[in-house]
Amino acid sequence: MKLYNLLYQDFEELFVGYSALAVILSSCIGSAAALVILMNGHDVFQMAQLFLVVVVCMTYNATVLAQLKAKIVFNSLIISLVVSTLLIIYNVYLRYQL
Repeated sequence: MKLYNLLYQDFEELFVGYSALAVILSSCIGSAAALVILMNGHDVFQMAQLFLVVVVCMTYNATVLAQLKAKIVFNSLIISLVVSTLLIIYNVYLRYQL
């Protein structure tokens, strides 16, 4: 919790700059997740994962564009990065398991 509060305070102080950088980060990680998901095929399960990645990344972008409170933007950034990263790890594991 201490790390979260420290990161949030820093994010809040430089909200505009970090929001712009985080849009790029979230979009890049989300597109990498989409790539890895689609490398495993295109059945219903992969399309559901792809939908999830697109929704969370676009939700973060929408919170920035809507100029919502810094706490909401920060929390949606964390959710976006965590979901994208977990789906990358899961799909890489599925693709390259022995």
